[in-house]
Amino acid sequence: MARVPRISLEQWRALLAVVDAGGYAQAAEALHKSQSSVSYAIHKMENLLGLKVFEVRGRKAELTDTGHMLVRRARLLLGEAAELESAARRLSDGWEAEVRLAVDHLLPLDCLYAVLERFSSSAPLTRIDLQETVLSGGDEALLRGEVDLAVLPMVPPGFLGEPLLRMEFVAVAHPEHPLHQLPAPLDYHALRRHRQLVVRDSGPNRARDAGWLGAEQRWTVSHLSSSIRAVCRGLGFAWFPEPHIREALAAGELKPLPLREGARRPVSLELVYRDRDYAGPATEHLAQLFRDVVTPQVIAPDAQSG
Repeated sequence: MARVPRISLEQWRALLAVVDAGGYAQAAEALHKSQSSVSYAIHKMENLLGLKVFEVRGRKAELTDTGHMLVRRARLLLGEAAELESAARRLSDGWEAEVRLAVDHLLPLDCLYAVLERFSSSAPLTRIDLQETVLSGGDEALLRGEVDLAVLPMVPPGFLGEPLLRMEFVAVAHPEHPLHQLPAPLDYHALRRHRQLVVRDSGPNRARDAGWLGAEQRWTVSHLSSSIRAVCRGLGFAWFPEPHIREALAAGELKPLPLREGARRPVSLELVYRDRDYAGPATEHLAQLFRDVVTPQVIAPDAQSG
């Protein structure tokens, strides 16, 4: 079996330097090496590969077709090598190989994805283990030590949180729902006669029923998006975070209920560490990205909802 020639990273760097700098002398200056060492690296590469990388045309050495292909591959190779070296430096500085994250379903997905995109760019080799939680699910994950960082609507006992995002829940139903045909303002007795949509607690004990009025006709679903779609079809009423239903309100698929009290409920999402003293650099970096990306998007309490 023929041996595959091994070209060193230094030889690939020499090749790119000659191409980018425009000649051997300029490449030697850019690499802080002698011109003879750069020339030797290129000739050795050609001998090992059995290929011509440059050919002389007139008084100038130009890349062959094979040389152009090698340059493209060399750029990819050296780019990956640089990323690997950067990741290795982060790990040697104590960067975690994985960050475990719990995020409540109330956080708008655009905010979450914006944070994760930035984290992916700055720490590409650090894994993210994401739990998308509802109600007590995030609390339980923290208490069991399953996550390093969490974004939650309530801070569990024994932990400290910092406000990350304020928003409002809005009581809504389809514009043609029977509740909108009743005289305003509505009270809770009127609501209890109609079906309420709620999202299932993702905690193992499912002990929390936030916002449920005790209506016999309650429907429980697993995802906020499922609840919103059901209410848009006139299947009941619910309280939803205003950012998640802004488009449905504008499109006339949902209409705020004229309640005497409780039509709007403020909620604050909190950033919570499992243990701030032992948080590694990657966890701290992710937490800072949440502050940078999410906090500026605070939703004012008097936001218009249609």
